[in-house]
Amino acid sequence: MITLYGFAYSNYYNIVKHALLAKGIDFEEHKVYPGDASLLESSPLGKIPAIRTAKGATLSETSVILDYLEDAYPDTPLLPTDAEARGKVRQLAKITELYLELPARRLLPFALGGRQAPDAVKEEVRVVLERGIGAINTLAQFSPYCCGSALTTADITLRYALAIPKLVGPGQLGMDILAAIDGLAEWDAMMGEGEVAGKVDADMQANRDEFMAYVAKMQA
Repeated sequence: MITLYGFAYSNYYNIVKHALLAKGIDFEEHKVYPGDASLLESSPLGKIPAIRTAKGATLSETSVILDYLEDAYPDTPLLPTDAEARGKVRQLAKITELYLELPARRLLPFALGGRQAPDAVKEEVRVVLERGIGAINTLAQFSPYCCGSALTTADITLRYALAIPKLVGPGQLGMDILAAIDGLAEWDAMMGEGEVAGKVDADMQANRDEFMAYVAKMQA
């Protein structure tokens, strides 16, 4: 059985967790927070998420884990069979990560601390986000899923990557990410209706207070 390492309030953890559930793969969860020395046993950089496969191998990096799951458990695919179409899915997922989630994450400490980021930082983040928004407006189909009629890893990545720009965008940038991308609000609502998303979201909220207490302890 696969073991998934991390914690339920992490959006990257939830990308992998959603994929595992969507593919019907048996797995167990091992809660571990950043900075825990035991995490290095499964993730050499101490990053979350990580997995230990049924054969005992360890893997980290979200996109790497998603590719492994697709290779090792192909019965319920989250990628198309056509090579070009698979590339399109991976391209959209990577743009989502690099041009939406990661730049918006720079504003997260300010948002959580109830203060405004410096104007220069805001402008740098805005420029990158606008590039990502333009690319997704060009590439995503939302018919009804990101790349057509089937759920893919692009949808799963986008759903949880959006958590950060949705949180920081209004207060820090005056930006509504859902309104900035055509069809995104409707897609986001659809993605939130599924049983898998409901379980992931419930587990995330259940972990919130414990994670925040952990963060406060680490900062003390």
